[in-house]
Amino acid sequence: MNILEQFGIIPIDFATLASVFEGYKSPADKVASLEKKGELIRLKKGLFVVSPQVHRQALSVELIANHLYGPSYISFEKALSLYKLIPERVHTTRSMTIKRARNFTNPIGNFEYVTATTDYYRIGIRTKVIDSKLAYLIASPEKALCDMIITSKRLRLQSVKAMQTYLEEDLRIDVSAIEVFDADVVKQCIETGKKRTELLQLYKLLN
Repeated sequence: MNILEQFGIIPIDFATLASVFEGYKSPADKVASLEKKGELIRLKKGLFVVSPQVHRQALSVELIANHLYGPSYISFEKALSLYKLIPERVHTTRSMTIKRARNFTNPIGNFEYVTATTDYYRIGIRTKVIDSKLAYLIASPEKALCDMIITSKRLRLQSVKAMQTYLEEDLRIDVSAIEVFDADVVKQCIETGKKRTELLQLYKLLN
């Protein structure tokens, strides 16, 4: 058994790897060697994930996104796609964070982190379990949509009709799919003061 298999698909930091290879003269050289062999994938400086060629499991982009920069939760187009609300394939995994905005590109993909205030950030976060043992944080469908709206700088929606058009034509969301949305999540977002006019139209549409 490859000693790296114990980590599965969970991202691991250099300190953890160094402890595993503490018997080597240079744990750093061992880690570099494993990366060169393709058994370790570098996500950013000091953070790695074991290659699927070792553990024969599919990596979770969402789990990686949570570990890459946090605290953060999956949102925007990525979340809407996972909920099957939009048809497009998403090429960049965007997340919300309370830390400063950052972007990362690594062999797994492109990752973008957008800053939110703490009061707004804490609303509508869900825990998604993977294989009954691992989990990542993701926005609820309602929160992901609110995130899209409040971060679109030039978006101006002054009526319910304008909101419906935005959902159907810009995001290509079937409006009937949002009938089960929790309007209270949108109401909480409105109360934080972000894009109140636009979010109010969404709230009205849900009611």
